[in-house]
Amino acid sequence: MRLVSWNVNGIRAVERKGLLRPFFTRVGDDIVCLQETKATAEQIKKEVGAIDGYRGYFNSPTEKKGYSGVAMYAKKEPKAVWYGMGNEEFDTEGRLIGADFGDVVVLNVYFPNGGGGPERLAYKLAFYDAFLAYTEELRKTHPNIVICGDVNTAHEEIDLARPKENRENTGFLPEERAWIDELVATGYTDAFRYFNPEKRDAYTYWDMKTRSRDRNVGWRLDYFFVSPTLLPHLKTAQIVSDVYGSDHCPIAINLALD
Repeated sequence: MRLVSWNVNGIRAVERKGLLRPFFTRVGDDIVCLQETKATAEQIKKEVGAIDGYRGYFNSPTEKKGYSGVAMYAKKEPKAVWYGMGNEEFDTEGRLIGADFGDVVVLNVYFPNGGGGPERLAYKLAFYDAFLAYTEELRKTHPNIVICGDVNTAHEEIDLARPKENRENTGFLPEERAWIDELVATGYTDAFRYFNPEKRDAYTYWDMKTRSRDRNVGWRLDYFFVSPTLLPHLKTAQIVSDVYGSDHCPIAINLALD
């Protein structure tokens, strides 16, 4: 089973550039998770249309339009699909889709950005805590869990080009990084670091205003985390850095499931 995750920074914009279907043809496989779609399900169906061979599932904000949003495309029909954590405080921004494929549950999440002042940082940290509690409860009945998406935090100094300059900036604050430590402490494994523990200059996000991608001055903000029961089945993890169309690039993993 191959799973791909990509923050598209506007699914309709990627489609208008003519880059969405080539991405599915080249990179996509069994399950494709997209974040920051910035569109309702109706807008996606009208302006993007169906992706051949895939079933599409969409979650968008209930109030703020053209913001946030996640999508999941799957070749195999899930046993169940749900939207959000069942927590009104954190579900109005359309940040989570969960799907049960029988042998694995996939959680596609667009975690909040902590920019915009103390209130949004507090919201981000509260979302983190609520999500961890949610996954721990879910794991009691569904031990095989894959978490993927834009976490909006670089975990370690190796995960961004300029750690010293960003120690006091959101996305690399100690309290944000500590939450990833906590997630890992519960047993989840960062798939990319599992295979590449010392690899540097491996990023998934670059600031477009400063053309930082040209110089590879980036951040690794996008992750696949797998639960302990899935770790023996994890075969590959990669950053697909030569796919364009967004300020993020896709990431992918392969699981060998019976």
